[in-house]
Amino acid sequence: MAGIEPRPGIMDIALYVGGKSSVDGLSNVIKLSSNENPFGPSPAAQDAVRRAVHDIHRYPSTDHAELRAAIADVHNLDADRIICGVGSDEVLQFLAQAYAGPGDEVIHTEHGFAMYAILARAVGATPVEVPERERVVCVDSILAACNERTRLVFIANPNNPTGTMISFAEIERLAENLPPQAILVLDGAYAEYVEGYDGGARLVEARQNVVMTRTFSKLYGLGGMRVGWGYGPQHMIDVLNRIRQPFNLSNVALKAAEAAIRDTMYVEKSREENTRWRAWLAEALAEHGVPSDASTANFVLARFGSPDEAAACDSFLQSQGILVRRVTGYKLPAALRITVGDEASCRRVAHCIGLFKAGAR
Repeated sequence: MAGIEPRPGIMDIALYVGGKSSVDGLSNVIKLSSNENPFGPSPAAQDAVRRAVHDIHRYPSTDHAELRAAIADVHNLDADRIICGVGSDEVLQFLAQAYAGPGDEVIHTEHGFAMYAILARAVGATPVEVPERERVVCVDSILAACNERTRLVFIANPNNPTGTMISFAEIERLAENLPPQAILVLDGAYAEYVEGYDGGARLVEARQNVVMTRTFSKLYGLGGMRVGWGYGPQHMIDVLNRIRQPFNLSNVALKAAEAAIRDTMYVEKSREENTRWRAWLAEALAEHGVPSDASTANFVLARFGSPDEAAACDSFLQSQGILVRRVTGYKLPAALRITVGDEASCRRVAHCIGLFKAGAR
């Protein structure tokens, strides 16, 4: 309508496109495009959902106390410094809303999660993209881009869609050398796939300029529930809770997440299976002449000789009922991101890529 205009920058946002979930004319499709747990949520989480439906006429709690307590128990954290959101994306959104705006800059890396630039533009801030080094976050590049306008620095560790990660020492060096007004945001959507990695919790507790986020959408198999959380200094959590909608998570989602995080045996089993089949898949693809960087997540980034070859392989896989993720939008046009599925899915996708490389197109 004439005279009604969105805030500057909004129309510069490219719509986020999720992984495909169907192929026209094909049934029984193997979906390896969205980094989902192929085994689904734990039986305990499923039982919690069935019980929770009896109370869906009731409003959920506004403080998420039971879920925060469960997260704190499992990860040995301070429950008062935990905030829950609709996926970790919402917590990232809170950070952008609370700490960035017109005239500010938000740093992200060239192959980082697409939502970082979207969140910056949504609040009127300027996204600043910095180069990676061989598909690995480069701390020196980030620090070189920092200035008095820098308010947020987003890094995913492990990174999506590359699967690579940087060491604790490098994260610590980054936090130590940021400008005083800048916040380091550690996106740990895939942190649970790294044995012994705390996602940055130790650094959060040692500093006042670091916050980390986690999600129940990946290892816990609750992507459809949309539950995430963040952990930060008390002063930041107090700020974020002032802009959080009071009923942002449903009763069903809260109960499912609480049961999922307490089912530590199921979590460990899922992580072990992912580690096993991730290694197998990477090796199988390499034998077909398709290399990938050592992944620490639940996917591998398969690299082809050219963008045309990657596109052709994607088309061939779709014709075979296999969905993977094109990552051209992440400036990786010659690559395909492939979720680590169960044994049958991994063997199937590796076999079909072998057929493609052998000329069966």
